[in-house]
Amino acid sequence: MATLTSREEDYSKWYNELVIKADMAENSGVRGCMVIKPYGYAIWEKMQRQLDQMFKDTGHENAYFPLFIPKSYLSKESDHVEGFAKECAVVTHYRLKNSPDGNGVQVDPNAKLEEELIVRPTSETIIWNTYKNWIKSHRDLPILINQWANVVRWEMRTRLFLRTAEFLWQEGHTAHVSREEAIDEAEKMLKVYTEFVENFMAIPVIQGVKSPAERFAGAEETYCIEAMMQDGKALQAGTSHFLGQNFAKAFDVKYQSKEGKQEYVWATSWGVSTRLIGALIMSHSDNNGLVLPPNIAPIQVVIVPIHRNEEQLKAISELAVILTSQLKKMGISVKFDDRIEYKPGWKFNEYELKGIPVRVTIGPKDLENKQVEIARRDKLEKHQHSIDRLAEHIQNLLLDIQQNIFNKAKLHRDSLITEVNSYEEFKKILDEKGGFISAHWDGSVEVEEKIKAETKATIRCIPLDAKEENGICIYSGNPSKRRVLFARAY
Repeated sequence: MATLTSREEDYSKWYNELVIKADMAENSGVRGCMVIKPYGYAIWEKMQRQLDQMFKDTGHENAYFPLFIPKSYLSKESDHVEGFAKECAVVTHYRLKNSPDGNGVQVDPNAKLEEELIVRPTSETIIWNTYKNWIKSHRDLPILINQWANVVRWEMRTRLFLRTAEFLWQEGHTAHVSREEAIDEAEKMLKVYTEFVENFMAIPVIQGVKSPAERFAGAEETYCIEAMMQDGKALQAGTSHFLGQNFAKAFDVKYQSKEGKQEYVWATSWGVSTRLIGALIMSHSDNNGLVLPPNIAPIQVVIVPIHRNEEQLKAISELAVILTSQLKKMGISVKFDDRIEYKPGWKFNEYELKGIPVRVTIGPKDLENKQVEIARRDKLEKHQHSIDRLAEHIQNLLLDIQQNIFNKAKLHRDSLITEVNSYEEFKKILDEKGGFISAHWDGSVEVEEKIKAETKATIRCIPLDAKEENGICIYSGNPSKRRVLFARAY
């Protein structure tokens, strides 16, 4: 089996090789777009199922809205169009015809659309145009809608899962009677994302709000969770936006209040995408391949038999079938790999590369001794265990692995948070150590842009738990009331 470039040698190359060799995704024939292969899609499906249940548990329903958005809709909210204009793919014609020389096809100039269509980069505009028809009274609110969809943002520099021209995501869009209710919704969904990313993906995150310059286009406030990758770069793992009444005013969406007055609706939107798979890879994996937390692994346990003949395989299979049944009853996904076309060593490498949390190996001597060999992927350690209460042992082991992966990531993240009090110290830490840099900022967009231009570091968030602390901005020397987190990011 092909080996990976080490993380230490070339982190970017290691990441790209791992995505491809672990059979998760590959580049397609369309520039900047990817093919998500079955194993990568299985991870997304597991994420999707869990998030979908969490959304439904908080009162949300799924719907679906069109892929195409009339260009005039996008222009109704000025900040929104400015934020997405450079990334939009535009449909101008609806038909092709044979070229005059007969060597291909060309756009039929007579089939020009009356109004050009935007391939959705996000759905606020088409959804709020729809909500106008749904909302008449306070009795129609709140509307709590989520959709699972694909979106297109014409990225110039792409990387599998992290940044592609087309990607999969979910986007929630809610409508409320009051500012307070909408803010509560935005904060609630941030907590849902935090719970999911920390408890299922085993990635510790910092909750915060974006600076005005980094807010979602058209939002009054953007809440976010920020994660730290192993190479010292940050990654935005989820966002939840308080949109105020901006889109309601743009699309004239009003409701009649209990007092009989016409009021504009209050809004939120929130989303996570397949870039979470990139975060999963870069948070935990090593030079041997993927390291998947059990709560998100499509296959949590793999059983590999070691045998010389059919008789031995049959005897091993009897134990494997019993163990498989017991694990499945516990809600644990398990695979018994009894293929004879591949040797055990090849299988060991394959499942290590794919990050299967637990591998159980059973050979003839194991049967005689009434035990099995268990390998845990997170620590690359092996141990023997009796077949007595084996399923219960594996169940507890998976819990331990999940917690250990989170603890390791948190320890690493915490080691990469550094407080600085001067711009020179800021630049030194950024270049030599990386990670989150906690520093005072005077709140001005001008300073933020200058720091970004000079260092490529951005304000990742203003932490929600940031305490007021009088200080001096590291760049301007102006007064500052709290620290913010800077980092270079994906």
